[in-house]
Amino acid sequence: MTEKACGECHLISTGTVCPRCKTATLSDDFSGLVIVIDPKGSEIAKTMGIKEKGRYALRVR
Repeated sequence: MTEKACGECHLISTGTVCPRCKTATLSDDFSGLVIVIDPKGSEIAKTMGIKEKGRYALRVR
């Protein structure tokens, strides 16, 4: 299955709808990868507005 990134929250998933924010604005044109394990202790997660663990794209087109 092809991984896609959500245009809203940047979560990377394999479905047709984002499991986190439930939008269908997924794109296979994304770059960068951030794996967030501890969102409360991560400066990158705070900067990106990430509040839950997961794999996120840095840029989604």
